[in-house]
Amino acid sequence: MFVYLDALGPSGAYRSRERKPLASLAGAQIGEISQVPPIYVRRTLAAMRKAPVLPGAERLAALEKAAELFASASIGGLGPADYAQLVSTASGVPLGVVQQSIEWVTDVLRSLRSTLELAMPRGAVGDWRDPQTLAGSAVWTRKGDLFAVHAAGNTPAVHGLWPEALAMGYKVAVRPSAREPFTAFRLVSALREAGFPPDIVTLLPTDYAAADVIIAESDFAIVYGGQDVVDKYAANPRVLTQGPGRSKILVTADVDWRAKLDLLAGSVSHLGGTACTCATAILVEGDPEPLARALAEKLSSIPSLPPGDPAAILTVQPVESAQAVDRYLHTVAGDARAFLGGDTIVDELPSGGAVLRPAVHLVADSAAPQLNVELPFPCVWVGPWRPEEGVAPLRDSLVLTAMTTRRELIDELLNEPSITNLYLGDNATTWLRPGIPHDGYLGEHLMRTKGMIRSET
Repeated sequence: MFVYLDALGPSGAYRSRERKPLASLAGAQIGEISQVPPIYVRRTLAAMRKAPVLPGAERLAALEKAAELFASASIGGLGPADYAQLVSTASGVPLGVVQQSIEWVTDVLRSLRSTLELAMPRGAVGDWRDPQTLAGSAVWTRKGDLFAVHAAGNTPAVHGLWPEALAMGYKVAVRPSAREPFTAFRLVSALREAGFPPDIVTLLPTDYAAADVIIAESDFAIVYGGQDVVDKYAANPRVLTQGPGRSKILVTADVDWRAKLDLLAGSVSHLGGTACTCATAILVEGDPEPLARALAEKLSSIPSLPPGDPAAILTVQPVESAQAVDRYLHTVAGDARAFLGGDTIVDELPSGGAVLRPAVHLVADSAAPQLNVELPFPCVWVGPWRPEEGVAPLRDSLVLTAMTTRRELIDELLNEPSITNLYLGDNATTWLRPGIPHDGYLGEHLMRTKGMIRSET
C-alpha cells in the first residue's frame, strides 16, 4: 500500500510539487506527504480569518459525528484497521497502543460538550443570549480567532487535546508530525466530513521555516517537543508548550510499595513509556534499593516484539535512532547504579528496527540531576526522599502520584504551583479520562470572561 497525503486547505485537498517520502521502520517507502510553502500557509491563514464562526450547537454536533467517523469510517481510502496498521508500521508504536490511542481520541471528541461545561467558570455563561445576561453575568469568550497546532508523533493520543479549540469556536491549523502524519490527516478529514467547513480546520504539512510562519501568524499555538522547544517559546505567552512531563511517584514510609508494584511498573511502561504522564522518577522514604530491584525484575519481563504484534508494549525505532538513545542514556546515567538497561537498551528485531528495552537506575539522593531526565521509552530513576526535604524534589511534575496518608504533606503538594496534576494512592500517573484537565483545560489558555448586562430585545 502506497499512501499520498495531501495538504487540506480552504479550497480542498492540495498536492504540492514538493513532497516528502514516508517510510516504514525497515526503511521501505510507504507514501508521500505534500510540503506546502510559506506563501500557501499565509494565504490559508488569511482565508481562515475571514471564515465565519460556526454556531456552537453545530460545532458540538459535528465533533460528535467526527468521533464516529474517526473511529470507524473509511477515510482517504483507509479503513480503521488499515489506518491503525499504517501508524504502527511507520512510527513503531505498538498496534495495541495505537488502538488505545484511537479509542482515547474518540472518547474525547464524544465528551467535548461536557468538557466545555467543566472548563467554563461557574459564574459564566457560554452565549450572550442566555437569560442570565439580562440581570448581568459573565460571558465566556475567545481571546483570539486562529489556533495553530504543531502536532507530535509519539502516539495518536496527542490529538485528543486540540479539538477542544474547535469546540470553543476557534479556527484550527494543524501541522502534522513528520514521523506520524496519518492521525492528523484522518482526524482533520473526519472533522470536515462531519460538518466543519474547510476554512475552519486545515492540515498544513510543512518544513521548519514554514512551520514558524504558522505560529507567528496565528493568535495562539500549541507546540510539542523537548526542553529545547519549551525554552524557545518560554517568553511567548501565545504559545502553550507540551514538553517533558517529568511525572513522578512518591512513596512514604507509611505505605507498603510491595503491594503497588504492578501500578508502579504500569506508570513507567504504559504506552511504551512515551507519554508525558509516564513516571520517570520514583522517590522513596527509606531505602529505595529494594523497590528499584523489584521494579527492574518486573519490567524485565516485558517481551521484545514487533509493533504489529497484539501483545507488544514497547516502542520500536530505527536501529540508528535506538542506538543514539542508548548512547545518551549512558552519558546522563553518570554514577547512577543500573538495575536494568545498564549494558544496552537496544534489542534489534529480525523484521527491522530495534525495541527500546526498559531501564531502571538508582540515584544517591533526591537532588540527583537524573531525576529530571525524560527519555522516549520506559526509563525510570529511583531515589531516596526524606520528609525534611518537603516538596522541593517533587517540583516541576506534570503528574505526581503520592502514595501517602499524611494529610499535611498532601496539602503542601496540592499547593505547589509547579505540580500540575496530583493523584493520591492507587492511581497511576498515566490515569486520565475526558473532562479531567491534562495540563489545565485548554480553555484556560484560549478563553476569558467578559462582564455583560443587556436589556430585553
